[in-house]
Amino acid sequence: MKKSTLISLCILVSIAVMAAGVAISAQDKYTLKVPNGLAFSEFRGYEDWAVIATSDNGGKVAVIVGNPAMIDAYKEGVPGNGKPFPDGAKMAKVHWTPKKQEAYPGQPIVPGAQHDVDFMVKDSKRFADSGGWGWAAFEYNAASDMFRPATVSDSPPQENDAKCGFACHTVVQNRDYVFTEYGKR
Repeated sequence: MKKSTLISLCILVSIAVMAAGVAISAQDKYTLKVPNGLAFSEFRGYEDWAVIATSDNGGKVAVIVGNPAMIDAYKEGVPGNGKPFPDGAKMAKVHWTPKKQEAYPGQPIVPGAQHDVDFMVKDSKRFADSGGWGWAAFEYNAASDMFRPATVSDSPPQENDAKCGFACHTVVQNRDYVFTEYGKR
């Protein structure tokens, strides 16, 4: 074997080993769970769900997405029609720190580093004592590219159970505990 071929082969093997090591050491966010609460895995695929709406909350920009059951309920008029969301309806709210695109026309504000992701799921049996909904919040650390369950020291504070959003959402009990309105298209 030529010396240059051998060197190229060694470099390729080294790169493959490093890539495998990075892949193995990367966090699997779907193994996380809020203590006494929801698991990240219950929302597998949320990255591809349909957009319900966007929002600007406390200096963060967000997109709220829903699984097909949630989107179908919205299209049927829930909660404005007085009906509750069906069991199995799920939402995710992804927050980012905003950044200005100064080189773009109009200097739009766009998502910068991810801040967190919040989840809601309707399961009237499992969460009978919290309006039929379960909640979870996971903080994201861009430097480590890892999530962790939110805690009472985060803003807003999150209790370590599936009822972490219940107190806040009681103000929209008449909307089946859901703040977000489906944006007209």
